[in-house]
Amino acid sequence: MIKKKKVIIAMSGGVDSSVAAWLLKKNNYLVEGLFMKNWEEEDKEDYCHSKKDLHDTENVCKKLDIYLHKINFSQEYWDKVFTHFLNEYNKGNTPNPDILCNKEIKFKLFLNYAIKQLKANYIATGHYARILKENGINYLLKGIDYKKDQSYFLYTLQDYQLKKILFPIGTFKKNQIRIIARKIGLKVADKKDSTGICFIGPKNINSFLSRYLKEKKGNIRTINGEIIGKHSGLFYYTLGQRKGLKIGGMKETYNMPWYVVEKNIQTNSLIVAQGSNNPYLMSIGLIAEKINWINNIKFKLPFSCKIKIRYRQNDISCSIKYIDNLYIKVLFDIPTIAVTPGQSVVFYLSDVCIGGGIIKYKLPLL
Repeated sequence: MIKKKKVIIAMSGGVDSSVAAWLLKKNNYLVEGLFMKNWEEEDKEDYCHSKKDLHDTENVCKKLDIYLHKINFSQEYWDKVFTHFLNEYNKGNTPNPDILCNKEIKFKLFLNYAIKQLKANYIATGHYARILKENGINYLLKGIDYKKDQSYFLYTLQDYQLKKILFPIGTFKKNQIRIIARKIGLKVADKKDSTGICFIGPKNINSFLSRYLKEKKGNIRTINGEIIGKHSGLFYYTLGQRKGLKIGGMKETYNMPWYVVEKNIQTNSLIVAQGSNNPYLMSIGLIAEKINWINNIKFKLPFSCKIKIRYRQNDISCSIKYIDNLYIKVLFDIPTIAVTPGQSVVFYLSDVCIGGGIIKYKLPLL
């Protein structure tokens, strides 16, 4: 008999990782689950649902007859992800903790623990992404469900990691995953998707941040310097933001909404302009740092590709004009709205994710 390959799958109590575990069993892997607790603080305000998620995970594992490991990475999450997250907000940037969580926790700590301690051949997750193994190289591809594709969050991976990773649901669409879950009798079949920071829903983000960052109120100014309102703290806002500014009555002569176009840390001012196509909201490109090329391919510069500068946006055509050891310059074919320092820019050639980096500066239209 051929010995089954052992896979440890990260399970969160959601429908995606639950069906992924079932698919692995169906494909004759020896499957065990692992539930990661990444947040330790007392939850009195319904930010973190880890207790319910663990309960759901235990029920799924019982139903699928797979063993469940449990591990606490809360201290590592705090040290490697959350402190960086807070530091970036204090600088006026808008970081993406899910990308850093994937880099530092799921595909470093979890991968190493599963391979070395639990003697697994592979790890698996419920991400909507694919891996193509061709001529000894492992390429990261978008999931076939473009609305759910999560390759944007995975650009920090490298080839040596991809050869140890399985993404069982990357060739499915979300509605198919829910149908499968119902057919095999999983109670989580219609469980709502988790969104926002690893453990915080998007509606709670401001009240959550206020627990860790000191509020420093200041002026909301127009691009001409006129004071038209007060902000509660720059970290509450992001470039391109329209809602929650509380200056809706200030329409001037134009009946158009206001958008955040800049955060001035030196003067503690939030700069706003009217209209979604306002030139001050547009950028012709960006400078990125902390670049990761997944397959370490040496591209001949300049070269053209597609990018995303936020999750679930349409691909943007661009050219990469120069590169050194620290920075690359990206120029858009068409000016683009709300380029946000601290967020990630991710590069694609067709469906292949070739890498990405952190947006350092936007290159303004004006």
